[in-house]
Order: sequence, then structure tokens, then C-alpha cells
Amino acid sequence: MDAKQLKMRGLFFFFLTLPFIGFSQYDFNFPRDTSFNVQSAYRKIAKDFPQANIVEEFNNPTINEKRNLVYHSFGKRELHIDVFYPKISKMKLAPGVLLIHGGGWASGTKSHLVPMAQKLAEAGYVAAAVEYRLSPEAKYPAGVIDLKTALKWLRIHANDFGLDTSRIATLGTSAGATLASLVGTTGGNSLYLSHPQDQAVSDKVQAIVNMDGVLDFTDPIESGKDNDPAKPSAGARWFGATYKQKPELWIEASPLTYVSDKTPPTLFVNSALPRFHAGREDYLAVLNKHGIYNEVLTIKETPHPYWLFHPWFDEAVPLIISFLDKVLK
Repeated sequence: MDAKQLKMRGLFFFFLTLPFIGFSQYDFNFPRDTSFNVQSAYRKIAKDFPQANIVEEFNNPTINEKRNLVYHSFGKRELHIDVFYPKISKMKLAPGVLLIHGGGWASGTKSHLVPMAQKLAEAGYVAAAVEYRLSPEAKYPAGVIDLKTALKWLRIHANDFGLDTSRIATLGTSAGATLASLVGTTGGNSLYLSHPQDQAVSDKVQAIVNMDGVLDFTDPIESGKDNDPAKPSAGARWFGATYKQKPELWIEASPLTYVSDKTPPTLFVNSALPRFHAGREDYLAVLNKHGIYNEVLTIKETPHPYWLFHPWFDEAVPLIISFLDKVLK
């Protein structure tokens, strides 16, 4: 085989394996959707909610922070996590919270939940805002696997932050709330394995906080959106198929599929918009059947992304901390 043939053969195998190793391994400029951000959300709600003010990050000398730590990488593509935590005490470890941003599984960034993480750290929690792969870069279940990996990474590096590995919650907003519930209801489930880790640690959590995230993808509110092929729903973009095309994926990714007597205590902090309650009542029925502690709190007269804005952020944070204190402290 001559040099030209060897080169062509090498290129053939390169492109053959590219779908498995990922586009972004060879390019820092992996596909991004920036349509959902704090400013765009503010412009959308400003007219109807003139009292809204964007929540900003802040400084507090009583907490430490480590930003953009790499918790996993695929060649040059790195996944990052921001960790905020109290001054480490040698006498007492702190419970943890993994915070998962929303954006229709396609957009958004971990920065959206930094103020929330800072508030949780003030209250005595190790709070980690996490990056995960979104649908323009990688379809379901890639993001779920990333989050399972981030959860395990926190446990492996617990000593760095004074984290009690036996007391960890997932908290998510919108699409991130769906993911927080999915991660929380599938602890130990072999369907969603993490990326390989150096140590064997658990992917189970001890509490779930769901902030306006759907639990049942098969609800017509979600599954009935795809009438125009030119305008796929957020779910269709994430799964790579509509509900009619691959209903098994939509069922598989629904946290409602996994709720059981082993599901951890769950808090719902909802806006007043019914669309984001899909599956909630059925989920609660299972928790109540098994005597699992839960709370449902609705903040009246709110836009969907209320956690990004005052005054609703100020109302939601104490509710979350109160719940977490009950079930983790």
C-alpha cells in the first residue's frame, strides 16, 4: 500500500469514528445555542412584570469559590463546574447541592445559577453549578450521563470542599429541573451510567428540588408540540426525534417513569404556569403512597424563569433552604 493509499485509509477511519468520539473533541467551537440568556428572558417579561430586576452575583467573605474546574473531558472538550462552599470546618462536613440550569436542553449556561449557588453556600451548603452537553452538541442521553459524572466527581473530591457525601441534593430549573428529577430518580439505575471514574462512588442523591420542570414528556403539553417539521420542539431537538417517531425515548427520559418507594424527598417550587407542572400530580401520588416527604410551593403571578429575577428569587431561596435543612440537616 503506497503513501497516498495509507493517507486515504487514515482519513476514512477518522471520519468513521468521528460520530463516536464527538465533533467538539477536535474543535473548541462546539455547536452552541445562545438564544436563552438572562437578558433575553428579561426583555421577554419586562412589559408584563415591570417590577422584575435581574439577580446578580455577589461577593461574600464567608464562602469560598472555585470556578471552571474540569470534571470531565473528551480530548480538548472540557466540562466545567463552579463550586461555592463555606469555610471548611474540620469538625463538621456540609451537605451538597448540584445545580442544573435550564434552557430547553439546548441553551443556557451554568452562570444562570451562580447567585443561587452563592446563597446556598451562605446557608451552609456545598453548592455546585454544572455545565453539561446540550442538544446542539450531543443528543439525549449525553447530558444525563454528564450530570451523573459531575455528581460522582463531587463525591470523589469531597475533601476539597468539606462535603458530606451522604447528603447531596439535585436542584434544577426548567429543563434543568427535569434533569435534576431524572438524575434523582435513577440513582443506581444501569440505564444511565456515568463516564468512567477513577473511584467507585454512588450516583444516588438524598433530595430533589424541581423548579418548574416537567416530569412526563408524554403529556400532550410536551409531546403534542411537533406539528411543524421546520420548527421542532425542544424535546424533539434533544431526543433527535418527535414523540410520534420515537415514543420510547420520551417515556424513558420522563422522571415519572422511575418514581418509586426509593425516590428521595422532593420539593416543587413552581410558577403559576400549568404547562410546567406536567406529571407533577402523578409523581406526588407515588411519593404520598410511600410516605416520602414532599412539598409543593407555588409562587403566584410569576413568569416561568422567575429564579433569574427579583423579587421572586428572594421568595424562592428561603423556601429551598428551609426544605433542604429539613431533609439534609
